[in-house]
Amino acid sequence: MKIKNIFLSAIITCFVVVGCKKGENKKALPVQKENVSLAISGMTCEIGCAKTIESKLSKKEGVLDAKVVFKDSIATVEFDANKTSKKDLIAFVDGIAGGELYKASVASEKEAHTCTENCKENCKMKMKAEKSKCCTKDSDGKMVCLEDCKMACCADKKS
Repeated sequence: MKIKNIFLSAIITCFVVVGCKKGENKKALPVQKENVSLAISGMTCEIGCAKTIESKLSKKEGVLDAKVVFKDSIATVEFDANKTSKKDLIAFVDGIAGGELYKASVASEKEAHTCTENCKENCKMKMKAEKSKCCTKDSDGKMVCLEDCKMACCADKKS
């Protein structure tokens, strides 16, 4: 009986030693911080939509910080590029609430088209009718068309 107990103890000790050594071999990569601003369409309220998206993004692996501003329809996300990417973040936001409510895209100032007053009014009417958004504010506070807007006034986004 003593030999059996000694033998079992030796086996358990071997498993513990081997298990600890495997953990030592894993080297953590340094955090590679990146930022992205995502234009999010489909939000209808600040608490139910914007705060939900912000909360879910904050809990996603690799996200270091997330802020969603409802009135601007913009999410600013700081993330570890070793653990996630812009493409993953967009897909993650698109998948919130079953993938039917929200549409995210990178808010790119280079591709943005400044909305005219007429375009802003048309975007507001479309937003009310379809619960989507075509115009948003950029970092300078100018109204710009979102990349996925299909309205005629936003068709030429580079001009």
